Amino acid sequence: MESKIKPEENESRIGAVSMINGPVIHAVSMKNFAMREMVHVGESRLLGEIIRMDGDEATIQVYEETQGMRVGERVIGSGESLSVSLGPGLIGGFFDGIGRPLSALLEKEGRYISPGIEAPMIAPDRMWNVTPMVSVGDMVSSGTLLGTVQETELTLHRIICPLDIEGEVIWITPQGNVSSGGIIAKVKNALGRAVDVPLTQRWPVRTPRPYRERLLPNEPLVTGQRVIDGLFPLAKGGTAAIPGGFGTGKTVTQHQLAKWSEAQVVVYIGCGERGNEMTDVLEQFPVLEDPRSGRPLMERTILIANTSNMPVAAREASIYTGITIAEYFRDMGYDVALMADSTSRWAEALREISGRLEEIPAEEGFPAYLPSRLAEFYERAGRVVTQYGENGSVSIIGAVSPPGGDFTEPVTRHTKRFIRCFWGLDKNLANARHFPAISWIESYSEYASEVEEWFQGNIDSRWGELREKARAILLEDEKIQQVIRLVGEDVLPDEQRLVNYTAFLVKNGYLQQAAFGSDSYSPPEKGFAILDMIMHFYDRGLELVRQGVPISLIRENNAVEEITHLREFSAEDKSSFDRALKRLDNHLNRVGSERTREQEGIK
Repeated sequence: MESKIKPEENESRIGAVSMINGPVIHAVSMKNFAMREMVHVGESRLLGEIIRMDGDEATIQVYEETQGMRVGERVIGSGESLSVSLGPGLIGGFFDGIGRPLSALLEKEGRYISPGIEAPMIAPDRMWNVTPMVSVGDMVSSGTLLGTVQETELTLHRIICPLDIEGEVIWITPQGNVSSGGIIAKVKNALGRAVDVPLTQRWPVRTPRPYRERLLPNEPLVTGQRVIDGLFPLAKGGTAAIPGGFGTGKTVTQHQLAKWSEAQVVVYIGCGERGNEMTDVLEQFPVLEDPRSGRPLMERTILIANTSNMPVAAREASIYTGITIAEYFRDMGYDVALMADSTSRWAEALREISGRLEEIPAEEGFPAYLPSRLAEFYERAGRVVTQYGENGSVSIIGAVSPPGGDFTEPVTRHTKRFIRCFWGLDKNLANARHFPAISWIESYSEYASEVEEWFQGNIDSRWGELREKARAILLEDEKIQQVIRLVGEDVLPDEQRLVNYTAFLVKNGYLQQAAFGSDSYSPPEKGFAILDMIMHFYDRGLELVRQGVPISLIRENNAVEEITHLREFSAEDKSSFDRALKRLDNHLNRVGSERTREQEGIK
């Protein structure tokens, strides 16, 4: 986090600590400070943010441990709110909740970081090969493309004219290297003054970045996970929640989405989760390949970590840091996926800080403003026309960790008010080793009807029909399962037994998907082919059952059992699907012919 503080220049902007309560401190002599201003606190110059002003007194949340601080130590203002640096150098980075690069801190401090340590979010001396896109004499304004930098093999960084700069270009950098802290252009504004345009800009994290127009979310964010793409799709610019108890696979599901989703940039926020989970991400992503390009996934990924053993106040800021970075890449015309794991830990940070502020608690001790804070976060998602003039999107996928898997607790319940895609994780499915453990009963997607036209045009015209048929069979099977648990399967009529067996094929051959191996990523074409064959079996089987063929003869064959192994085939291996379909039809035709001959013999 860069500091612009020079305490010796303005002694009137120096306060004093009057009370310390964990990450919350009170200070006096603060009348010249502003609400939400960043300050440095104490001899260690700990970074903090003013969250309440009352005359000459201020309440500050400190983003570092305050142990050892004493009453009377100085508070020094910075003149800016909590902001992040935006420019080339973010992709592949690993930052803490307030934007400090952890790799730089490790190199500077070693394993143990000193209090108050600072490091620029983007190294100012790092050089970038800039290609200018405007010429001297051109008129530019907010959103004008000034130049490009090939940041990684997968990401072309578009340098956009900042919001507050407008006028005539009087100088533009030639093709060549420019440092992150350098200037790429000079613009003469309406007052005739020359304004420098930096390669790296600053933006306050709690302020949404502007755009021209919000678009309808009618294009799916393809994730490569069949249960999502097939039954509960997420639109680009959409919002989704993944609630589930301990061990149900929230983090693994988010890892899958971060690895394989069709987003061009991924921002992953480890918000209050265990440190070993972020370690797994750090170890996996550099060696994983993007399924479309074959390049390392880190070439389109930004990681933000504020784990459970890091300061609690910085956890509250981490999601704002992440969404601001996501909006920055959206403004370049990219589709960005933001993963927040988990918003429950973020809400717990709000609760702890609220308690230390002695605010009146609401449900389960959470502050009364929890719903509005959740709304602030999720409403920054969307598919938009950017200032640059391109379509871009930010899709937010937040994990929720309800205690005991109780979906009626406040964070889950309020989250459902602001999201349109709900992937509820089922403890029973997880215990049965069925992953992803997304419940086909409790989950829903309000985007399904909006993205149906895209799937029909790009995958198959029957996509919506098959989706509804599969969901109907799964819902009918849920009722049948209650009967089976009471009296057993043998008493069911064959039509219900066929529904039960088809649901088994859907669950084990289609919905179940390993997080590792060849089936980790399943394109929509492959998922549709599998579901199409299962529904084909159901339609043919229903005809045979109504002709009097016993269900045991229909399902007891290798050709039927092979359906559960279709997921092992490659999406490009269409011949294997064709052969499996032919074997299935041969079996069903043979069973039907034998039944016809039996009936003719009886006659």
